[in-house]
Amino acid sequence: MPIGQLEHVNITVTDPERSAKLFENLCGWHERWRGPSQMGGWTIHVGNEHEYLALYTNDKAHERYAKGVPLNHVGLIVDDLDAAEAVVKDVGLEPFNHADYEPGRRFYFFDWDGIEFEVVSYADNAQ
Repeated sequence: MPIGQLEHVNITVTDPERSAKLFENLCGWHERWRGPSQMGGWTIHVGNEHEYLALYTNDKAHERYAKGVPLNHVGLIVDDLDAAEAVVKDVGLEPFNHADYEPGRRFYFFDWDGIEFEVVSYADNAQ
């Protein structure tokens, strides 16, 4: 049986530069690549050596979808949940649905394009 891992998630955003900066600050990531998309438009890849978000835009990026159509949320792991929440607040986004249950603490936020992210830390529970 093959063994896999998630390499990337490709999402459509209205401003890839703005989104890339958020995830660089939130996750300690860096820009891996940028350029034109084979589908038209252009993309910035931001992540680490093993995984990344592909932040895609085109002339229809302003057309938004309802939550959960088809994506419910993207989960991100951080080592310092309070610092991550500060990054989200510093760019004017609003964290919500704070929860502390096994196996970690978490909060959620919507980005500027209505994409929901869950930010979780397991470090806080490893005592």
